[in-house]
Amino acid sequence: MADISKEYKTISQIAGPLVYVKNTEPVGYKEMVNIRLSDGSMRRGQVLDSSGDIVVVQVFEGTSGIDKDASVRFLGETMKMPVSKDMLGRILSGSGKPLDGGADIVPEDEREILGAAINPWARDSPSDFIQTGISTIDGMNTLVRGQKLPIFSASGLPHNEIALQIARQAKVRGENEEFAVVFIAMGITNEEKQMFMKEFERTGALKNAVVFLNLADDPAVERTLTPRLGLTTAEYMAFDLGMQVLVIMTDITNYCEALRQIGAAREEVPGRRGYPGYMYTDLAQLYERAGRIKGKKGSITQIPILSMPGGDITHPIPDLSGYITEGQIVLSMDLHRNGIYPPINVSSSLSRLMGGGTGEGKTREDHKGVSDQLYAAYAEGKDLRGLVAIVGKDSLSEMDRKLLDFADVFEDRFVRQGPEEDRSIEQTLDLGWELFTNLDLEQITKISRKYIEKYMPKKE
Repeated sequence: MADISKEYKTISQIAGPLVYVKNTEPVGYKEMVNIRLSDGSMRRGQVLDSSGDIVVVQVFEGTSGIDKDASVRFLGETMKMPVSKDMLGRILSGSGKPLDGGADIVPEDEREILGAAINPWARDSPSDFIQTGISTIDGMNTLVRGQKLPIFSASGLPHNEIALQIARQAKVRGENEEFAVVFIAMGITNEEKQMFMKEFERTGALKNAVVFLNLADDPAVERTLTPRLGLTTAEYMAFDLGMQVLVIMTDITNYCEALRQIGAAREEVPGRRGYPGYMYTDLAQLYERAGRIKGKKGSITQIPILSMPGGDITHPIPDLSGYITEGQIVLSMDLHRNGIYPPINVSSSLSRLMGGGTGEGKTREDHKGVSDQLYAAYAEGKDLRGLVAIVGKDSLSEMDRKLLDFADVFEDRFVRQGPEEDRSIEQTLDLGWELFTNLDLEQITKISRKYIEKYMPKKE
């Protein structure tokens, strides 16, 4: 680490959010920096790159007004986040400063924001159900503690509304379980900021949440720090205070655009579509901070939300996210156009860890069977829509007509629910059984007969 008493007036170049300082002593990667301008004002920065003769510093508040007469001091430590249980109920900026008019946080501790990777041997398997109150997630793409389950959206789809609904409704089942939400918004407009603040306060969800809001006009550098500040807060609550923590991050695409912007300023050789070649590693550093640790009560579960540019699921951001995470929830423009909220396309969605958090003692004994049967009947009904467009509905058999009608009823009653509607897992599964009454008994092939006898509503 550098000598913190020394100031350097050796700025050789300023490019975008970056300042190049030459002839320094050796400094550490991610080391914090103070820059004193000619007028005496201060800016904060962080070491991005260090070579034999040049140190690259990214400036959090932007470089406007910085000239070659400014002095640079290296502080000999990396950025830390002040953490405390009193953070619950607070709304903070993307750099961790209060936005709610409250006092500064009095920290119980200060933690490195880069975090420490969880030792694979110490990781515990994600398990136990988290109820979001949304049937298409709880019933068919179940979220479990310690999982990373992203939502793949596109421009114009209501992913922010779904994020807010999950933040309001999410809960863990069981006694003596403390639950908290860390909500991280990156690159949002001022209008979205006002909506988030208003909704958290209106619904009372804020009392169990910590909210970080980074605005679109904030420096790109701050956008790369915001999720790390939020995840550091989540780690403290989960592994020090023993809480079950759900982290919602929106929008990962804005985060990746900030990486691309900084990479361009550094004149790095770009990777796919101009994004930096290290974007996979960078995203993994965020996503892999979710999980459970053996011997610790708490857990971190992540729902990263990303809007796929052009709705392209093969775009680098959803593509790389899919490699790192354990499934995905995909939103559908067709369902949205038909006025169905939330427009979750269950056919393209998947929760790879669903089996660990469902079944007797966790949700209900019939959960897997109901989910499998809903998938099967809906898939067949959707396939028949294409056939009807060619040959007409009258040419279908009676059983095929029931499956075709099932697809419509499934979208209208199971997928569709109000933004304030919070369904328990029992309500979701019972609704699935109600839909099965539209089918013949011989069409229900994915569920054990004993569950059919126990749960199927009796026809009048």
